[in-house]
Amino acid sequence: MEHANFLPIEIAAALIALAALILYPAGMYISGKKHKKWPFHRFMLWSAGVVLAASALAGPLAQLSHMNFTAHMMGHLLLGMLAPLLLVFGRPMTLLMRTLTVQSARKLSRLLNSRYISFITNPLIAATLNIGGLFLIYMTGLFTMMHMSAWLYALIHLHVFLAGYLFTISLIYIDITTHRYSYMYRAIVLILALGFHKVLSKLIYAAPPEGISKAAGESGALLMYYGGDIIDVGLIIILCWQWYRARSPKIQKTAGPA
Repeated sequence: MEHANFLPIEIAAALIALAALILYPAGMYISGKKHKKWPFHRFMLWSAGVVLAASALAGPLAQLSHMNFTAHMMGHLLLGMLAPLLLVFGRPMTLLMRTLTVQSARKLSRLLNSRYISFITNPLIAATLNIGGLFLIYMTGLFTMMHMSAWLYALIHLHVFLAGYLFTISLIYIDITTHRYSYMYRAIVLILALGFHKVLSKLIYAAPPEGISKAAGESGALLMYYGGDIIDVGLIIILCWQWYRARSPKIQKTAGPA
């Protein structure tokens, strides 16, 4: 398979990651002048998420992923699942709100309360964008096409990341959440999403994308199946713990802010 030149994408990803690692502590400094000190562990979680997301698009793993399907699948897990989970725990939207002026914060608040945000943060819609996008990538010719076009490659990976982040914030309420749904509804959507993710990994195992050998497809599918399980267990634990806290008045009274 002939590949496009991905160097500009790698450079852009590295620069964006660097900016994210610089702007976050800058926000911490500004926030600390107005409010109480921002917890340092959130910066660590944010940094880990940024680095993992960037590693899927720049560096050794990204370069290997163009030739090795298992490496590609590792990048998929980092970019679309693990990195979003870590970034959410960094609470970037809360930090942004604390750094903005009152007028700017009100504008952002209106945006977060808009119908569009309400629509895409519905867990079912977010799950469809996330899992549905993966089906399109691996069950159509998109997988082959994106390795021949750097811009398509960038667009698809941007979707994987944003859809993964959207899916995460629609299920677990860690950061600012303007449109909330019941725990039961979110749990049902999570179970369905996990099921479809497993179905997709089995389909890839049985019939890898064009240009991928049977052995490579099986190896990548196994990583997707079991690696996804590990991250999914984290989502399940967090959602169940939040549900338990919400149903336990005693914990609600004694538990302080995270």
